[in-house]
Amino acid sequence: MYVSIDDFYKIGLALVLGAVLGVEREYRSKAAGFRTLTMISIGACLFTIISRHLGGEQNPDRIASNIVQGIGFLGAGVIFKDNVSVSGLTTATSIWVASAIGMASGGGFYLLAAFTTAAALLVLAGFELIQRYIDRWNQHRLYRITFSKNLLNSLELETDFKYHKVRFLKKKEARDLDSITCWYDLYGRASFFDNLDRCLLEDARILAFDN
Repeated sequence: MYVSIDDFYKIGLALVLGAVLGVEREYRSKAAGFRTLTMISIGACLFTIISRHLGGEQNPDRIASNIVQGIGFLGAGVIFKDNVSVSGLTTATSIWVASAIGMASGGGFYLLAAFTTAAALLVLAGFELIQRYIDRWNQHRLYRITFSKNLLNSLELETDFKYHKVRFLKKKEARDLDSITCWYDLYGRASFFDNLDRCLLEDARILAFDN
């Protein structure tokens, strides 16, 4: 099998672009950081190159078509579900995009690979400013509140939510001998949550809460 100098250029481009994307993830201390995304990009690039050589003109996607499926296992490994919250989705999509960038490099679509890297950086870094602005005006938090069974009930607690202009959705409730624990999905502005937290901290009937 003949390997051209262009194949080495493709590997080099995949390395650089994967590293650029990985630096942003490493800076934010994510599970898939600098080395991980670089290796994913290089690997996807090499698989694409080999696929084109082995498949020939008739079947160039012989191996490359399986990269998308295989990369899903890596992405699934960084997604964690805790109670009703999910984390790691952005890291998983970064892995997915890094593999796509590697495939584009391996396929000879250099400008497309570079543009996709720039677009991914814009989303990961630049869009965070937009997300922060949105979060200031509309946040979603999961509250777990434990209060004394004889001194407070959930209806009174929900009245406090309404007073502080926080929208709520009750998820579940658990009862103990002397206490009740409720889980709520709460929605509102950041300033509303600050006022609500102070109110909960000052209420002696509430034994514990976290969000």
